[in-house]
Amino acid sequence: MMAALVSIYTGIPVRNDTAMTGEITLAGLVLPVGGIKEKVLAARRSGIHRIILPRENEKNLRDLPEHVRNEMEFIFVETVSELISGLFRPVERKRIPA
Repeated sequence: MMAALVSIYTGIPVRNDTAMTGEITLAGLVLPVGGIKEKVLAARRSGIHRIILPRENEKNLRDLPEHVRNEMEFIFVETVSELISGLFRPVERKRIPA
């Protein structure tokens, strides 16, 4: 939900190669959630190989088979600002001639 709101507000589309999970607080913190193994495997089955997770869920990756861990890119975040950095591709600024 947060990603969609930021995307609408900025006009920048969210990366379509990235999945994410976590709970966001009103203070802007990203809290851990359960079911990481199942969520990662579901994303992989869907062709997603880049996942943003709460930093506190990093320990849950040991539950995944090694070959899955090796072929996925994991980004661990603690705050919403870190999450936003991982969700959007850098914007190319075009100079308009005067």
